[in-house]
Amino acid sequence: MTDKDKCAPGCCSDGCDCGPDEEFEIMTLEFDDGKEVECEVMGIFDVDGKEYIALYATDGSDEVYLYGYKELDDEENDCELIDIEDDAEYERVCAVFEEITGCEEEEAE
Repeated sequence: MTDKDKCAPGCCSDGCDCGPDEEFEIMTLEFDDGKEVECEVMGIFDVDGKEYIALYATDGSDEVYLYGYKELDDEENDCELIDIEDDAEYERVCAVFEEITGCEEEEAE
């Protein structure tokens, strides 16, 4: 992961220097059915030359959402989250995420 990365509860690797006072960036995901989920940004990482973001749900469900990530130079939006629609791409992203964090995710978008 890059210097943009954060650690998430239960997913810190050996040598992680985050502590109980670590603050996480929060993003709110809104799904097609209108449901909203607040998530902590776990980190932004690279797979095959593309950036992806991992988001950890703060609602107690322990869900992790993975999206393509693109920074924007837009005053209203800092970034764009891109659905990963290709199954093979999604599997590669999951494998890299699990390797980086040492966590097995239960469900991802």
